[in-house]
Amino acid sequence: MQSKKLAKPKPGPNTVSYLDIAEIRDDMVILKDGTVRAVLLVSSINFALKSEDEQEAIIQAYMSFLNGLEFPIQIVIQSRRMNIDVYMNALKEQEQKSENDLLRAQISDYRTFVSELVELGQIMQKRFYLVLPYDPLTNKRKNFWTRLSESLSPAASAKLNQKQLADRIEQLSRRVDVIQSELNSMGLASARLDTQSLIELYYNVYNPDLFEEEKLTNLDEIQVES
Repeated sequence: MQSKKLAKPKPGPNTVSYLDIAEIRDDMVILKDGTVRAVLLVSSINFALKSEDEQEAIIQAYMSFLNGLEFPIQIVIQSRRMNIDVYMNALKEQEQKSENDLLRAQISDYRTFVSELVELGQIMQKRFYLVLPYDPLTNKRKNFWTRLSESLSPAASAKLNQKQLADRIEQLSRRVDVIQSELNSMGLASARLDTQSLIELYYNVYNPDLFEEEKLTNLDEIQVES
């Protein structure tokens, strides 16, 4: 019998094909179904340290916030091991610039102490995010047929025309302004993630181990061949 070469297995689909994200641009996430998302980074408050009256006021403000929502939101709490690379690099620079031998030795000992403390203590850092969606089908300001036509011709692979894209940017920005105002009334500061921050956020979510070893390139430094 003549031997036959074993056929090589066909490569499976790319991991990206399993993601709902089609594109990230204009400070928003565009999903494959044509809907878009904005993400807010929200500060936190130590509720336990507040007085009883302050706690009651916060609870009432939060209830008012939830009852006033006209669209769904997603609250995401992310726990990650604290990354102190930037702080440690700054200390290292100070150590190298210092002309005082004693001060240089103290900075070195402090760097070692902080590094071991974070390593042994497994210090975690929590971040709080608020995800705001916009779906043309749920926009009550438009008539039914307009909403339906926009939902039936979604952004397949993020192929939105300029009119659709401008509409999503405008509607999402309005929602961001409203939510930020409500959060401010509860004493919570918030900031909308820009395009670079969104890419880093989702890259970190899907590649938690790789993110620490391979940092993303800033968008301004990426060269695209024409």
